[in-house]
This record gives sequence, structure tokens and C-alpha cells, in this order.
Amino acid sequence: MSSIVLGVSGGVAAYKAAFVLRAFTEAGHDVRVVPTPGALHFVGAATFEALSGNPVTTDVWSDVPDVAHVRIGQNADLVVVAPATADLLARAAMGRADDLLTATLLTASCPVVFVPAMHTEMWLHPATQDNVATLRRRGAVVLPPAVGRLTGPDTGPGRLPEPADIAALATVVLHHGTAALAHDLTGRRVVISAGGTREPLDPVRFLGNRSSGKQGWALARVAAARGAEVVLVGANVDLPAPFGVHVVPVGTAEELRTAMVAEAQEADVVVMAAAVADFRPETVAVSKLKKGSSAEPTAVPLVRNPDVLAELVTKRAPGQLVVGFAAETGDDDADVLTHARAKLARKGCDLLVVNDVSDGQVFGRADNAVTVLAADGSVTELSHDSKDAVAAGIWATIASQLPPEPQS
Repeated sequence: MSSIVLGVSGGVAAYKAAFVLRAFTEAGHDVRVVPTPGALHFVGAATFEALSGNPVTTDVWSDVPDVAHVRIGQNADLVVVAPATADLLARAAMGRADDLLTATLLTASCPVVFVPAMHTEMWLHPATQDNVATLRRRGAVVLPPAVGRLTGPDTGPGRLPEPADIAALATVVLHHGTAALAHDLTGRRVVISAGGTREPLDPVRFLGNRSSGKQGWALARVAAARGAEVVLVGANVDLPAPFGVHVVPVGTAEELRTAMVAEAQEADVVVMAAAVADFRPETVAVSKLKKGSSAEPTAVPLVRNPDVLAELVTKRAPGQLVVGFAAETGDDDADVLTHARAKLARKGCDLLVVNDVSDGQVFGRADNAVTVLAADGSVTELSHDSKDAVAAGIWATIASQLPPEPQS
């Protein structure tokens, strides 16, 4: 069990902190909520106390014998501030200690994650951007805000990410440190495919596969957290869109191919994580095929689908990195990695992320383990962990192979 401090500052998004708190406590962590006085205008202390099982106070004059303004930060394994308002970011960047939360931030030697939420104009103001840069330079993780509905009729960047996204990314930092969400993809455009394509046989039936899209969704979420502009081409995935990510929904392999080729033109990195059907029915019935009817097929002829990864490799722009995925099983001819190395050579991509899917592993699960093969012969093993942690490891490998950003 880890000790987590959940800081809550005074914005309307403070109500979402209760859901972040619940996610942490359900994962077995001990959580101490430290709100600012303004936060208690939106959510009462009783709510945070009931959900955390710990006392809640905002000032340094409570628990004086325990020196709470020092001990809370000293004893924490992780500090997460969600929401972090423009005012809180400014005070943290200045090193202020005028309430219990900012004092805690000054005494914490553990990883710190700020999750901003504010109106668009406040987020984009040079003062806020300078404060964010200062906090990142000091080693804190400052997530980019989501884009969406704010208070009133306003819409834009500044929305608090969903609690599930916050908890997932914070947990990666808890276990792997702030380097897991290094802000090293700023200025990069990445295009990711995820999910599994479906090839219709008739209006009811289709040929498909077992891909849930969870690993691709995690790749998109982590890439956005690391500063990238992210386009996610999702094939039949029933998951909420990751924050800060533009999702392009597709169904079939041909639709996925069209979307990926179009979106990849201006990308720095293209990641083909989707499970694309190798074959599709030669013809699609316009009405349902019924047993015993004159239209009942005796066989279903198949035709090959386009090889999307190979096409992306042949059409890639100079300096673009193309990353493939391989779901492999061993057989009498070779083991998983032997098959994967042959695929890497055949496809011509820069990196190949290999999943061993023997015995029902990977598909639909919340965790994963992969091996990343590089065209230069290097191998990176990412051991069994959450799919967000695995995504962070994959992006660290990708970032190490990207050419430097041109200086403006």
C-alpha cells in the first residue's frame, strides 16, 4: 500500500477529485486529501473524509503537534494535485507556503503530478505557461488539460481529464517515477491505430478478432501526457476517448487503411497497434444469410485485405518513424521472437512491438508484457505491468530513436 496525497484546488472541477480519490482507495492506497480553502466551496471536507478515511484540513494550524505541514509531504509516495488551478500552479512555481497544500508541495521529495483545469484563456496565458515550464524543469509532471466543455457555454483546452485517465497515469508515475511521463514528445505529431477491424459477411455477421484496443488507447493517453499531438484511429473500440486525443472511428480494414494513410502524411511517428483482419469475405450479402434458404452459402470465399503497415512504410516521409505490432504464438516451426524478427524484416518498419498471445494472453486484459525489436538489432524487454506502464516504456524506446526537433 502506497501513501498518496491528493491535493485539490479551488475550481469547479474539484468534484471530479472525489472520483480520483475513489480510484486510488479501491486500488488499495492510503490517501490523504489536502484541499485549498477554495476547494471546500465546491466539495465539502466530509466527502473527502468519508471516501479517504483520513482527516481533512486546509491550514497549517491543525495537527500542530504532528507538524502536519511538514510530515504529510515527507511521508508521501506520490502527490497528485487535481484540479490544479492557475492560482495553485503560480503559487507552487513561486515556492509559496501559504496553506497546507503548498506547504506539502515544498516538503515532498516524492514524484508530484499536477493536473491543470481552468478556462482556456488562463491556460494559454504566458504567465501560466511559464509556471508550467518552471514546474516541469524542477521535475514535476504537469499533464496537459483535456479539450472540451468548460463552465457555461465555453469550450476549449482547460478541461480536467477524466478521473480514470488521471488515476491510470498517476499510477504509472507512482511505480516508475516522473521519467515515465517525461515531456519529450512536445511538438511531435503521432498517429496511432487501435482495436480490431471487422469485415462484414452480411448486415448481421462479420469476421473479426479479439482486440479490445486497450493497449492502443494507453499508447494514445501516454503520448498526450508526454506532450504529443495525437490522432487515434480506432477500429470498433468501446472505450471513452483519451483526453487530448483526436479519435477517428473506423470499422473495416479498408476504412482503417484510408484513415491511416491520410493522417500519417504529416506525422513524426506512426504506430500500427490495431489488429487488422488479413482477409475479408469476397462478397457481402445485402440481406441476412439464413439457414435453409436458397442463399445459404456452402463456403465463404475470402480475399486478402491490404497490408496497411507495409504501405505506411513505403509511403513514410523523411525522418518519420513507423512502429508495427505483432501478436504472435510459437509453433512447430519457430518461437514467438523468431516469427517476430522475420516479420520485422519483411515489413521494413523501424520498431516492432511483440505480444505473445499464447493461451489467451493480452486480449482484453488490463496488463501486458512486450518485447520491442528494433531494425538495428536492439531488443527492449518490457515486463508484465499495466498497459499504461507498458505504453510509457514503448514511448521511451520510440523517443530515443527520434531525430532531434529542429530549432526555431
